[in-house]
Order: sequence, then structure tokens, then C-alpha cells
Amino acid sequence: MTTSTAPQPTAQDTAQPTAQDTAAEPARRAVFREPRPEDGFAVWELVKNTPGLDTNSPYSYVLWFRDFADCSLLATVNGEIVGFLTGYRRPDEPETYFVWQTAVSPRHGIPFLGVRLFEAAAERQRERGARYVEATVSADNKAILMVLKQYARKRSAEVAERVLFPAAWLSDGHHDEVLHRIGPLSGPSTGTDAAPNTGTSTSTGTGTHPEKEKA
Repeated sequence: MTTSTAPQPTAQDTAQPTAQDTAAEPARRAVFREPRPEDGFAVWELVKNTPGLDTNSPYSYVLWFRDFADCSLLATVNGEIVGFLTGYRRPDEPETYFVWQTAVSPRHGIPFLGVRLFEAAAERQRERGARYVEATVSADNKAILMVLKQYARKRSAEVAERVLFPAAWLSDGHHDEVLHRIGPLSGPSTGTDAAPNTGTSTSTGTGTHPEKEKA
């Protein structure tokens, strides 16, 4: 059985680059885009090398990126996949966006990439009508709990918590899956508050800029 795992911020996600760092090397730019089925194996390898993430089969990611690409997001640097997020809109509750798995490479070189990836994915779905964002998080994952609460504050939304799946339902040694539900979120925004969409990029030296990925 797979479990949903929320973003795992690395040390690079919590440390700002110094002026000396940015002067020493050109800014690395991450491009956010929707995944394609052919990205599935690379994402599987990233999952395999990320402690704490359940490793599903390569086929599951290939299939996911065929059927749920519009609810998922990749981060690439110079064409290399350095982060991913998978999610879906619940069939029984289409206004709810559930984040299933997400991770970033520890060597991506982009501060706050895991946080930006989560917020970009959540905002894309909010712009498409989602009023709630859900993720299951273990109690000891303080970093992602802060990410969820930060996003909720930005959207003036509440965060409700409850045990979704008790440990007894899962494999030996598995923790309770605690559901964190953010919402209700406001409707689609206009003007400068518009959500990042496919092609959004971010770099070490600047903020977020709309930019189409070059083929």
C-alpha cells in the first residue's frame, strides 16, 4: 500500500544564498511543468533515493502521469528532474485537491524549491476551482507542517486535522496517517495574485517569473 508523503524540505530549502554565493556562479533556474508518462522512471528513481518515501513501481508513476498529469508538477533544472509532486482531485469531492507524494533532490541548488513546488501546485488547482487542499503528514514532520500552515495563512484558510488511516490498517511499524485539510480557499484570483502555471520558473537570484519551458 502506498501512503501520501508531503514535501521534504532540505537544508537548501531553508538557507538563503549569500551575495558571495550568487556572484560566484550563475543563478540556477528551475522550471515547473506538467509531467509526461516518459518522466515516470526518472521520478521513480528520485523516490527510491528519498528516505521516508514509499517506493511504488515505475509503472505506477508512468500511469499516474498519463491520467493525472494536470494535477501533478515537476521541477527541472537544465532539463533534469530535480523535484516532483503528485496529486489528484477527489472523485467524490472534486473541490478537494489531495497531495499524494512530493520530493526534491538534495542537490538541486534552489532555495525553498520544495515549498515553491507545493505552493505552485496548490495554486494551480485553486485557480481551477479547488477549495480545499489535503495531505497526510506524520506528527514528527515539523517542516512540512509549517509549509501547510504557511500556505493556509497566505490564503486566510483554516487547517483541520484528523486521523485518516490508523496505523493498524497499514504495515507493521507504520504510523497513523494524519489528514491535514486546508480551506476553504478563495476563488480564482485576478491580476497580480494569479497562480503560477505550467512553465513557471524560479531561480536562486530572483523570485518567480512566468516562463515557458523550451523544447
